[in-house]
Amino acid sequence: MPDLDAPASWSARDPQGMLKHVAELPLQCEIAWQAAREVDLPDEYRQVNQIVILGMGGSAIGADLLRTVVERECTVPISVHRNYGLPAFVDRFSLVMACSYSGNTEETLTGFESALQRRAKLVAVTTGGELARQAQLHGVPLYRYDYPAQPRAALGYSLIPLLEFVQRLGFIGDRSADMAEAVAVMRAWQAEIKESVPSATNAAKQLALKLYQKLPVVYGAEHLSEVARRWKGQFNENAKSWGIYDVLPELNHNTVAGYAFPQELPRLAHVVMLTSALNHPRVRVRFDITRDLLAQHGFACDTVEARGHSPLAQMLSTVHLGDYVSYYLSVLYDVDPWTIASIQFVKERLQQAWNAQAT
Repeated sequence: MPDLDAPASWSARDPQGMLKHVAELPLQCEIAWQAAREVDLPDEYRQVNQIVILGMGGSAIGADLLRTVVERECTVPISVHRNYGLPAFVDRFSLVMACSYSGNTEETLTGFESALQRRAKLVAVTTGGELARQAQLHGVPLYRYDYPAQPRAALGYSLIPLLEFVQRLGFIGDRSADMAEAVAVMRAWQAEIKESVPSATNAAKQLALKLYQKLPVVYGAEHLSEVARRWKGQFNENAKSWGIYDVLPELNHNTVAGYAFPQELPRLAHVVMLTSALNHPRVRVRFDITRDLLAQHGFACDTVEARGHSPLAQMLSTVHLGDYVSYYLSVLYDVDPWTIASIQFVKERLQQAWNAQAT
């Protein structure tokens, strides 16, 4: 097994520097928060009655995180569309925010085109590509950033502009203080879990060791529900590992009934619960009950208590921890955390199918 306390030996496994990008999340958030303020948003955008965010994969997780962190205050509903086209309810009274790191995500581009046809209000968030070209062609407000990385490693640039736009349009209150707290909490936690901190005192390395050769199962709730999805996706893409995520209280109405079989699962699966002092009191009780049920069925379980006072700080810092855990798991599996060969395989086959249809 590779040594988690020998970071100097990791460079061969990480030639593109994914670890550097993991460490830069607090900086990304700071830069994006300031830069988003420079995007001009028409006053008429304040009159929309719903927000629909388009995205896939690493470009969509920011939208999911936004939705969960503001849903208790936001005065209009927010939905995330991870598919082709648009739902039928999108019209000229909708704000559609299209997010694509490359600017060439085919599902997102079809939704953007449909939004133009329906005269919806539009915003684009991208590094370039066809989305940027279309936005400029049609005079759509464009947040364009330059950050060479994998989409999942540019989370600060896909989440924070959306938060700033929703705040500036008046759908939520000022988040400046929460943003400052989130950056401070991330940096403080990073000091405890960065690569130079030995495994004996590094909670992220310790958790990665527990998840090695296991099936990670991540549970979250409320503002940490989509953080659980982020952890699952990072295990998939960084560590090339299976992963499962689930959400309370819903999982208490179905998932817990399935702990009995297959009987080999307790020795294979390891559950991680992402909890918060801000959770609804009944949700806190549900976590305790679920933990007892897991123990009765022989499942190992770890609890991660979110840090920070605001939901935003808790959400971002717990994301940051999960990114480190997934990176350390990639080291243990001796895989390149950057490459996503299976996803490239899917894209190539889709292109082949498209070419075949065209001929």
